Amino acid sequence: MTEPASPIRAALLEAQQALRDLLADAATLAALERAGDLLAETFGKGGRVFSCGNGGSMCDAMHFAEELSGRYRDNRKPLAATAISDASHISCVANDYGYAEVFSRYLEAHGRPGDVLLAISTSGKSENVVKAAQLAKAMGVAVIAMTGKRECPLGDLADILLATPAGRYADRVQELHIKMIHVLIELVERRLFPENYR
Repeated sequence: MTEPASPIRAALLEAQQALRDLLADAATLAALERAGDLLAETFGKGGRVFSCGNGGSMCDAMHFAEELSGRYRDNRKPLAATAISDASHISCVANDYGYAEVFSRYLEAHGRPGDVLLAISTSGKSENVVKAAQLAKAMGVAVIAMTGKRECPLGDLADILLATPAGRYADRVQELHIKMIHVLIELVERRLFPENYR
């Protein structure tokens, strides 16, 4: 009888399989390339990119923005990327208007037609993220949605949907989200700063 895999090996094997599934998902890989092109075009025209999410997805939104406005691999000029994560804004809006408005209110204040919103929700149903995407569409801000499933309210609003085939729980979905975030940043840099990849 074969011994069951240890929890460590089981977790790593599940993560490995999730990555294999993503590599085999031609539609999502093509969408990832389109998203990289859209982001590079937006920055190239002087536009801005906003990102939002809750919990671990907020951490991913922040990581995405800081790698663009700060530094990813090599030196290059900063790019106008902002995560909607300011604690004073979030607590103010949540207190006065409700938590469902925390991202959309910020986007309404700062977003402009031609900007992009990276909206992250593992379920694709987070009300505040969906509201931000709805407002973005009304404002002429393009929406890149990063979810764990294709059929979801956030996916229905997306100009480009990045849905990861990663299993039952958010942890595997988030592991693939951070991989896609790093790929997006590299695609932007390769378009705008090709000298960093020679």
